[in-house]
Amino acid sequence: MFLATTYDKSSEAWTKFSPNVEVLRRMASYARSSADLLTNLIQQGQTGPYTWECLFRTPMNNYDAVVLLHRDKLSYPRRLLFPNEISLGKQIIQEKASKEFKPFLELDNIVECSDDARSKLLVNFDPSRFFLLDLKEEFPEMFKIWYDALGGDTIGLTWELKKRKRNEEDDSNQNSHVDVLKCVGELGKGFVRSVHLLKVPRLEA
Repeated sequence: MFLATTYDKSSEAWTKFSPNVEVLRRMASYARSSADLLTNLIQQGQTGPYTWECLFRTPMNNYDAVVLLHRDKLSYPRRLLFPNEISLGKQIIQEKASKEFKPFLELDNIVECSDDARSKLLVNFDPSRFFLLDLKEEFPEMFKIWYDALGGDTIGLTWELKKRKRNEEDDSNQNSHVDVLKCVGELGKGFVRSVHLLKVPRLEA
């Protein structure tokens, strides 16, 4: 597969095993909307809420559920140029940040000796990476996970469609997904800031 873009004509990329069809469609959709926005910004200037920052943000309504992380618990919080907030859907949980760990040493907490350093320094500790691994292990077939590997504060979830069972009601379907998202929040307790349900999938007959 060969990937190319309209604006960046000097770059090129060949792929062999990925992306799959679903990811490819999502990439094409992002590229199309970003190109349209960039064209409008160039021709009309920055007006209204949709400015150049939107080029680096994924629209939240593209996900079925969204997990927001505590920014000060990220490995590189200063890399987070555009923090996300969300007002869509139904908020399932909201939690405070944990005081049990900090991914980095703050300047006002400089160590005084090597023993002090060994007791405080966490080497190669990335809470986002470990949380994602836990999600994939705990919910292998429940949803797909979308995350900015460079250090975003948002995790997007899209449900995996399943066959509808007999006498299965839509209310029970929504309740089951709410319970799953509560478990997601509990799994990342202290690191997860809030969890939001945006869409409940329609089960296939």
